[in-house]
Amino acid sequence: MSKVIAKQIDHILRGDKFLRHKKNAKGNTAIYSRNHPTAKFVRVVVDSGIDLTSGKASNQIGIKLVYINRQKGWRVITTEIFATAKKLASTIKAQEAAEKFVKSCKFCKAKKFKAKTGNTVCANACWTAWAGKKKAGAKKKKKSQKVAAKSSRKNVAQKMTQSAVKKNLQRKGQKNLQRFTQEILPGDLVTIEKHEGTKLLQDLTGSILGIVQYVSKLGSVKTVWTANSVDLPEWLLPTHNAYVADAIPSYRFKVLSRQVEWVKVA
Repeated sequence: MSKVIAKQIDHILRGDKFLRHKKNAKGNTAIYSRNHPTAKFVRVVVDSGIDLTSGKASNQIGIKLVYINRQKGWRVITTEIFATAKKLASTIKAQEAAEKFVKSCKFCKAKKFKAKTGNTVCANACWTAWAGKKKAGAKKKKKSQKVAAKSSRKNVAQKMTQSAVKKNLQRKGQKNLQRFTQEILPGDLVTIEKHEGTKLLQDLTGSILGIVQYVSKLGSVKTVWTANSVDLPEWLLPTHNAYVADAIPSYRFKVLSRQVEWVKVA
């Protein structure tokens, strides 16, 4: 990409009060950041893709949110989303909106982030101040492992049960089932709804948030899920702009950024 695109990116970010960092500890591209407009200790961080040596821009601009903890460390609290210069401003706004869906520590109210271990923990690591006794810690860990194991077995069982029911329906045929579709576009801010047939069982607005990246001609939807505070397994999240109203409880998209309705097509 040319230096013209690099200047365009720099102009957009500086116009939005982003400050350019002098160094990038993880690469050779220019990093910009500023405070989140409403959330305390949260910063919006943009990897501009502008090469620090050549001054030219790449085609990928990464945007994420970080929480500044008590030790002044940065903890990434949302999934990094990539955009072009054309969609940079709208993607920044979408990431800022995702802050509302990030879990907070019930003890110190700091944001939580996903550690290298895969666990979602407090950005301030506040548990180190009160988790003194090894015995108590061991008991808590065992309980947590039992709950995790139980949850894992339950998820596997649910997956196997749903798979068996779906196969049974396929064998019997689905000619009499109603089919619904919805217009979903790249850039849409989405959450999900749990439904059974046409009956709405649960609206997960405020718990799950995603940004649509791509929609194929056949209706397959690729989504970057930036928040999932209910820890719903990825295989249960919707991947299509249509669904069949059968008797199996499942999940469908709900568009937040526009007024869109599900339409019966068959």
